[in-house]
Amino acid sequence: MTIADLHSTDESTNADGGVHPLGNLTAAEYETIRSIVSASDEFAETVRFAYVGLDEPHKREVLAWQAGDAPLPDRRARVLLLDMATGRSTDNIVSLTAGTFETRQILDGSRGQLPILDAEFEEIWSIVADDPRWVDALATRGLTVDQVMCVPLSAGSYDFPEEKGLRILRVLAFRQDYPEDHPWAHPVDGLSAYVDAANRRITRLIDDRVMPIPSTSGNFDDPALQGAPLETLKPIVITQPEGASFDVDGDMVTWANWRFQVGFDVREGLVLRQLSFDDHGETRPVIYRASIDEMLVPYGDPSPVRFWQNYFDTGEYLFGRYTNSLELGCDCVGEIRYFDVTVADELGAPRTISNGICMHEEDFGTLWKHSDLFTGSNEVRRSRRLVISFFTTVGNYDYGFYWYLYLDGTIECEAKLTGVLFTSSFAGDAEDGTAYPFASEVAPGLGAPYHQHLFSARLDMMVDGVANAVDEVDAVRLPVSETNPHGNAFTKRVTRIRGEAESGRTADASVARSWFVSSTEKTNAMGRPTGYVLYPQDAPTLMADSSSSIARRAEFATKHLFVTKYDPAERYAAGDFVHQNPGGDGLSRFIADDAPVDGEDIVVWHTFGPTHFPRPEDWPVMPVDYAKFTLKPYGFFDRNPALNVPAPVVAHCSMSPGAGVHGEHAGHGHAGAHDHAHIDHGGHDHAGHDGTAH
Repeated sequence: MTIADLHSTDESTNADGGVHPLGNLTAAEYETIRSIVSASDEFAETVRFAYVGLDEPHKREVLAWQAGDAPLPDRRARVLLLDMATGRSTDNIVSLTAGTFETRQILDGSRGQLPILDAEFEEIWSIVADDPRWVDALATRGLTVDQVMCVPLSAGSYDFPEEKGLRILRVLAFRQDYPEDHPWAHPVDGLSAYVDAANRRITRLIDDRVMPIPSTSGNFDDPALQGAPLETLKPIVITQPEGASFDVDGDMVTWANWRFQVGFDVREGLVLRQLSFDDHGETRPVIYRASIDEMLVPYGDPSPVRFWQNYFDTGEYLFGRYTNSLELGCDCVGEIRYFDVTVADELGAPRTISNGICMHEEDFGTLWKHSDLFTGSNEVRRSRRLVISFFTTVGNYDYGFYWYLYLDGTIECEAKLTGVLFTSSFAGDAEDGTAYPFASEVAPGLGAPYHQHLFSARLDMMVDGVANAVDEVDAVRLPVSETNPHGNAFTKRVTRIRGEAESGRTADASVARSWFVSSTEKTNAMGRPTGYVLYPQDAPTLMADSSSSIARRAEFATKHLFVTKYDPAERYAAGDFVHQNPGGDGLSRFIADDAPVDGEDIVVWHTFGPTHFPRPEDWPVMPVDYAKFTLKPYGFFDRNPALNVPAPVVAHCSMSPGAGVHGEHAGHGHAGAHDHAHIDHGGHDHAGHDGTAH
């Protein structure tokens, strides 16, 4: 069963059994959409479905329906269609309620193209292989077309006149020595083809220079390269003898005091909706909708065949469609609850990714502790978190996105980056001995260009209601004065963000900068606004020059924070149509009217992610790197909300021969052959496919 097929309660359906207005599209609904589209007079055999997703109702319609003040909103889908033969692109809204097209817009490509299709990628090899210029360029390097793998990549926007109005892909080549050989180890550098996908031709061939093809091995899965196994690691057993602490009913999840809806979109991947916290019987909303709406990977090598390498993995590639099935591997451990996800393939048919989303609990050390000097009180509580995650593989990189919910009301989002570096032929040191300044040498003769990974988190905030505001909070040093005679004082500066135009802000660790999202209608016991603080992980924003094409196309990445007034049409930080977009869309356009954001229904857009100077240790497969941000309650509660967490049971703490129970190191007991224990013997998967681990 899929997430969307699991609606079974009043929370997921209306009284008549209709699907929750925010419920994912079901397999049956995808079939209905396909039937409606294929029955259109304009449909042709060469038309492909570039995107199919839920057209979410306006927030006020959903909230009014939930309050019993309005009927169930109509069910709609957004459908992007591409005719592979002509390049004709349309943006359509299909009503599932009425069974008809509601709107249809023809796109001229001037403000960007539809996402790139897998079908277009599959055609690239034959297109370039039929061009004598490509064949000759390979021959100059001692290669034939059969010896190379072609990697088609998004084109960016560079005002090349021959590309106007066309769907362009740029192609790099990698030599593959045998079927099991990982070609990333052997870049054929100095050569690139620009391809008109619809007309099946190379519009421009860049043959800059012949460079040595690295001979190093990239076969990380070869035991000969791995070396002798590390035999000293003992199994770790994670077990919950009484089962998991969460309840799942359809796509609705309740865990501890948290309640939320698990969603999925083929563009954004995992989506969390309507996160709320039960505060002594009162359901208090925190976030209406949370997702990673864009992911930019800009490269810093200005060489003639690489200057255009800037990938929007969400908007250009729809990274949700590459979601991993987590049936194999130890992506999750413990008492696991998997969710299948259903998307539409490029023919419009439903395609199910089994175990696409994983949910489980993790022990997280000490929650709170104190040994009191005066009373003798000695109390400790264990922390745990609920983990909701998915992994997607986009070409060479693998990305995991993990949302963590904690017992004390904290929310975190963490990106995990692994996979294989995108490689180049290392140019070598200059005559004066200086190293090539735009890439690292990660293996002999093998380069890895400097690059960034910049994620945009779209946080549709709803802290105690829809009337919210954002303050920027900085730590402030104070000079010696009459009021600070010893110079020890410091305070904070609080700056209210009043309008969209002034909302572009950057993080600053030197002043512990954070952003306080508060209710303008609700107060706590101290009479102050209830709120949540966004703590960024301080890192550079987009490194490209402000006049560059990529800076125009990704203005969201030039700041760590933007705040906009809620508009259901404003879904993506880089705009709706990112592929070959010249810039000026997305947040650039959203903030142009400078709408007020003080006491309004607001969306917070947060950019985060690492700047990567690759290491030799990142080759041939990269150990996980991490990037995250945190949302912590600040005055949202009147006291520590985790006071009622029970004390740990001593029998569940880890006991080894001759050792006692030790606070921070106390863990779960060794349960032996428990049915739902997950035993990790060095990478073998023992997770069952029915949602529990064996």
